[in-house]
Amino acid sequence: MCALRPSDRVFVALDTPAMDGALSLARCLGGMVGGIKLGKAFFTANGPQGVERIAATGLPVFLDLKFHDIPNTVADAVRAALALAPVMLTVHASGGAAMMRAAADAAGEAGADRPLVLGVTVLTSLGAEDLAATGLAGPVADQVMRLARLAQASGLDGVVCSAREAAALRAECGADFKLVVPGIRPAGAAAGDQKRTATPAEAVAAGADYLVIGRPVTGADDPAQAARAVIDEIEAA
Repeated sequence: MCALRPSDRVFVALDTPAMDGALSLARCLGGMVGGIKLGKAFFTANGPQGVERIAATGLPVFLDLKFHDIPNTVADAVRAALALAPVMLTVHASGGAAMMRAAADAAGEAGADRPLVLGVTVLTSLGAEDLAATGLAGPVADQVMRLARLAQASGLDGVVCSAREAAALRAECGADFKLVVPGIRPAGAAAGDQKRTATPAEAVAAGADYLVIGRPVTGADDPAQAARAVIDEIEAA
């Protein structure tokens, strides 16, 4: 397996309903980053055709729709997503083993063009008190580890986790299990609504394969320069 270049690790989150703005940002970042993450706000506003327009810029697409439903429904959703040729897509690991196996099997129907299927563990906006309010007692890290083990056993390629859990997951799940880390904030950037954040260098040092960064790049006066600064930080780590 080829080692990832620092720029390959960075996916910029364009979760905006504004098609023109998303296209402008994607074109601005072309050739600089590993790809673009598109989420629910973008997909709800622009649909599959919007994803195709972003993909036409040449940047790989990470389709982050976090499927969570009965196994058959999720399998059908994954099959529908294959037509958009994403390089990665997400399901909620809390959907259970049968649902994740169905998602992995459906993705396999793409053959050599199969996307990575990632299980979302615990959202980076959630802390221990938030989990407790839903009836899940104990540290966040314990729930992340539990869901990551289940995702790996169910045939998923990796998980979405915070940098705080990445080192433990890397040790537990091995070198080939993909760790995708959102909540990336360069030194000095505001955390916003994220509770479990890390700098790019911290995330890579902890074992992250891919980093997802949104507002520090998309909200910058010069998004290309902001993305370059993230990549420089990874290279210097």
